[in-house]
Amino acid sequence: MAVCGPKCSIFGMLLSIWGIVMLLLVGVCLRIHSPAFAEDLAINETEWKNRDYAMDYVYQMYDQASYNCFIAAALYGGLFVFSFVQHKINARANYTMS
Repeated sequence: MAVCGPKCSIFGMLLSIWGIVMLLLVGVCLRIHSPAFAEDLAINETEWKNRDYAMDYVYQMYDQASYNCFIAAALYGGLFVFSFVQHKINARANYTMS
């Protein structure tokens, strides 16, 4: 059963490919502790102060953010699979109706 049309399914596939590539690159940059993402981390100032400003806490936040990016990339992978199946269903329906 087709949920979305042929144009929507192609758009979903393109969007998911872009999302997968972007989030994997951001996840890798966070995994190597890139300083460009330091302001985007969810660092709790009081907890970091209680740990005597240890870098282990900051690295833990980098790792958590990278896990989040990898999980979001996996969700985009699910969107790609859904869109691909919808595209195949639409292609089969157009072929049989001709």
